Amino acid sequence: MDTQTQHDTYYHAFIESKNILQQCQANKQLTSCLACAEIITCQTRIHYVNSVYENMNKGEDGGFDFN
Repeated sequence: MDTQTQHDTYYHAFIESKNILQQCQANKQLTSCLACAEIITCQTRIHYVNSVYENMNKGEDGGFDFN
């Protein structure tokens, strides 16, 4: 898999997890996870946070590429 395809994969996974998180918030009539009682153990939020991190570092350990 070339580098661009790998970067696109992380980006698409991030967008998908963001959409799932936003749908969860809408279903619970919330505008933020901070108001949810399940914030600490919520697998949807954990998956979202992980996908943000992976998208930022494109699968590498450490530093982020903000370009």
